[in-house]
Amino acid sequence: MIELKPANNNEPPAFNVPSVVLALIGVMIVAYAAFAWAQPQQQNEWLFYFALFPARFIPSALHPDLVFPGGVAGDVWTLFTYTFMHGSWSHVLINSLWLLAFGSAIARRIGSFRFLLFYFFCGIVGALLHVAFYGGSVVPVIGASGAISGLMGGAVRFVFLADGPIGGLGGQRGRSSAPRAQMSIGAALRDRRILIFVGVWIALNFIFGIGSISPSGEVTDIAWIAHLGGFLAGLLFFGIFDGHRSSPSGGPGNVGYGEWSGKDKD
Repeated sequence: MIELKPANNNEPPAFNVPSVVLALIGVMIVAYAAFAWAQPQQQNEWLFYFALFPARFIPSALHPDLVFPGGVAGDVWTLFTYTFMHGSWSHVLINSLWLLAFGSAIARRIGSFRFLLFYFFCGIVGALLHVAFYGGSVVPVIGASGAISGLMGGAVRFVFLADGPIGGLGGQRGRSSAPRAQMSIGAALRDRRILIFVGVWIALNFIFGIGSISPSGEVTDIAWIAHLGGFLAGLLFFGIFDGHRSSPSGGPGNVGYGEWSGKDKD
């Protein structure tokens, strides 16, 4: 005998990715496809126009006469456009997967507009930290990893408050399973799980950066300073972009169980 049960509209769909995340991934794929199929001369021109060059902001002593296109406007737009450029299809794939995982959780929680503000804010902070460390370098920086690292940093402010170690990464349209509270910076830095996560993340970036190998095994240069800058920007400033109140104690993390009295958002 088969028992028929009414459909449960509260169950999450098997595949539910916010449209803003899909749009970012789509732009990254199209941008790299156009770049990969272009002629080498055209590729070099696009790099000068859209990649991040530290020498744009701090002139190179070895190349004092080097002039980048776009002037001041180019200095501004490259802080955004470098996140859409990538070095290989595997680079695009890896960043797309990380963006799906952490971007979806953030976008469901704070909405598309705030998500984009937060995403590019982290990317810009990561870029500027890289410029500060490598001023005058004429080696271009490309990829969304700095911005995505910021999403990881922001996510740890709330995902550890849900059931399970990364329970807040789940969710569904209209109602996320991520907790509506967030950890204050103080509570986050006292949480052993978060400290372990941050420590492992920093160690992996340092290893890949020093060893000049990517997680896919390709020989390349990893802009790990930009990753670190984006991650710290997300971790420290997520509360500015998040509309939910902080959990003063660091848990249980869901305001729905009872309103928090504190409103601090470090």
